[in-house]
Amino acid sequence: MSNFKKQKSAGGNRWSPEQSPERGNDRPHKKSRSDGKPSGGFSKGKPWLKRSAAEDGPFYIYGLHTIEAAFRNPERTRHKLLITQNALRRLEERNLKIDVPVEEASPRDIDKLVGKDAVHQGAALLVDALPEYGPEELKDGQLVLALDQVTDPHNVGAILRSAVALSADAVVTTRRHAPEEGPVLAKTASGALDMIKHVRVPNMSRFVDEMRDKGYQAIALDSEGPNSVENTTFTDKTLLVLGSEGKGVREGVRKNCDTLARLDMPGEIKSLNVSNAAILSLYVARMKMGLS
Repeated sequence: MSNFKKQKSAGGNRWSPEQSPERGNDRPHKKSRSDGKPSGGFSKGKPWLKRSAAEDGPFYIYGLHTIEAAFRNPERTRHKLLITQNALRRLEERNLKIDVPVEEASPRDIDKLVGKDAVHQGAALLVDALPEYGPEELKDGQLVLALDQVTDPHNVGAILRSAVALSADAVVTTRRHAPEEGPVLAKTASGALDMIKHVRVPNMSRFVDEMRDKGYQAIALDSEGPNSVENTTFTDKTLLVLGSEGKGVREGVRKNCDTLARLDMPGEIKSLNVSNAAILSLYVARMKMGLS
């Protein structure tokens, strides 16, 4: 490939690609404020709850499935690919149009960018965050999944994959108390982040109202629901709302939904991880709505 340039070290990191930190990790650096105090922007111990990846400029995503999906997404802005020779051969076998400068890097170089524990498969792509979609993107949809303050990027990534597999129109999260787009979410979603609209809203209760105005029936999953999901009546436009583990859907959001529905488990374990609950409820919803 003509734009494959060899380099000794990839350098940089996920937050500031042109700088080389003493140690690689994917946690954000706090910015300084004019008053000398450290700025906010992320929750202690939860780097995925920072303000916005887009505010910090381009960042690296990694893993072959994730990078392949990013190249196939016309709405993803891409800048540079750092990759081993073996990983490049594997990408070329997938008939991708690689439209960015390509630089050869060793696995150790990429470790410095994304962290030594990241399963990068020998490839890291410098990208911008995806466009921030809003509720107006969903007026023509049929099945939308909303996550009320689900904070773990691994759960949200798994849910994104399930939503793509079951052909949902979008996954909706709150702007706060939800994982921002970044390498952990992108890797866990394994390409799904670039395959489905990820809508972020400032207020979930208001969003539910807006979707009902657009003709959606809003169904919140709740263990105290009057009927099981299987015995709930579905319309041809459905908004499924799931809450965080433990707390569930918040009361203000539940009140704005048309109905509550529960997932009945026949076995000894009566509750499911939110990502498992999402795929099961999406599957039932498609069956009840008659979607092929």
